[in-house]
Amino acid sequence: MKHFLLILIIIAQASLFCLGQENTESTPATSNVAGAEYPKIQTDLSVIFRVKAPDAKKVQIDLGKLYDMTKDDQGVWSVTTDPQVPGFHYYSLVIDGIKVADPASESFYGMGRMASAIEIPEKGADFYTIKDVPHGALSSKYYYSEYTKSWRRLFVYTPPGYDKNISEKYPVVYIQHGGGEDETGWAVQGKTDIILDNLIAEGKARPLIVVIANGNVTAPGGGFGGYSSKGMAPFKEEMTKNIVPFIDANYRSLADADNRAICGLSMGGGQSFYVGLESPEFFGSVGVFSTGLFGGIRTSGSGFDAEKEIPGLLSESDKFNKNLDLFYISCGEQDMRIEHTKKAVKTMRENGLEVEFNSFPGDHEWQVWRKSLHDFASRVFQ
Repeated sequence: MKHFLLILIIIAQASLFCLGQENTESTPATSNVAGAEYPKIQTDLSVIFRVKAPDAKKVQIDLGKLYDMTKDDQGVWSVTTDPQVPGFHYYSLVIDGIKVADPASESFYGMGRMASAIEIPEKGADFYTIKDVPHGALSSKYYYSEYTKSWRRLFVYTPPGYDKNISEKYPVVYIQHGGGEDETGWAVQGKTDIILDNLIAEGKARPLIVVIANGNVTAPGGGFGGYSSKGMAPFKEEMTKNIVPFIDANYRSLADADNRAICGLSMGGGQSFYVGLESPEFFGSVGVFSTGLFGGIRTSGSGFDAEKEIPGLLSESDKFNKNLDLFYISCGEQDMRIEHTKKAVKTMRENGLEVEFNSFPGDHEWQVWRKSLHDFASRVFQ
């Protein structure tokens, strides 16, 4: 009997030791507010969420999938999720049916509102990690829009040495966010400045200026017109008649099409497609990341017709090839847009249009878009 009790004690102690190891291996998410222990990411990339809500009747985590949380006798609710895909994911606490931000997480503008998010690390991916390299500057600027008759904000990245090399001028990339986001997207979630700092330090990208504007521009009294030349006309007006002139007047930019590029994700990819291809006098390079323009989000219609959307794109592809230094398209490999995007690229190439295409593991999310920017920036202006 004594031996049996001794075995039970040893097993119990071993179990506690293993539990201690498991807790030690989990780490607070980098997207947590300062001092917050949870959410915690485990080695298999599952996430432990905890929240104190003693008066709540039901608490869930909405991380693309709803997870029911369980409550202990202290009123603390907890759950461990399935392993998550690396990247940046918005999420919500759902307390008695109401979606709210997690007070333990930083909040980000996405999904059309301020929301919590969690950064799931990707092993071996350090291109968006701060390193001991020369750093540029990311500044918030206001300009007056004659189109919207209002003050609007944008962010401007200037490369390392910009303030010292006062005689040097730089090419400019104009980069656009997706639907439900604003100009903070590429500045915060996208880690644009860190990606460019690292690329420039490695000699993989030219020193350049990046402009992150608010793409939520509508015609007076109207809404977003959808994926069409007409629907994108308000943004085109804002970009070509307000944003580009503001940058050229206030920064040492190389003010010609060969040294201007426009790119963007999702809605911003659609904006870049229309505005970039319709404005060769402004932009010599165009990047389209994960757009729904080609299909994958449309529920009706006959599909994407490149020639109809941009007259001459297929029938006069030589003209576009001459005007474009780079036409780049990318998409996530698990994105529902991927097959439609591949089909569109194939058709363009079959008609002689020069298109650079790449895909990355992931769905419709920031890790794919960070990699798209990294890839695009290493190709543009070369």
